[in-house]
Amino acid sequence: MNPMQGQRISSQQAIQIAQQQVPGQVMHVDLDMENGILVYEVFILTMYNKIYEVEVNAKTGRIVNIEEENDFD
Repeated sequence: MNPMQGQRISSQQAIQIAQQQVPGQVMHVDLDMENGILVYEVFILTMYNKIYEVEVNAKTGRIVNIEEENDFD
């Protein structure tokens, strides 16, 4: 067991956290490394047809970043 790995929240928990900040339909969830921190990238389509990427720290469950996606194909 890698001590660096430790505990992490589930993607389902990350989705719930993200949707508290950006309500909408979850389109996609990724687990990614950002600046040495493991984050869930939760892509949410809002009722205004805007897509937001919410980054949730996979260890702490804190939101790291929220940004609107403009270049989504």
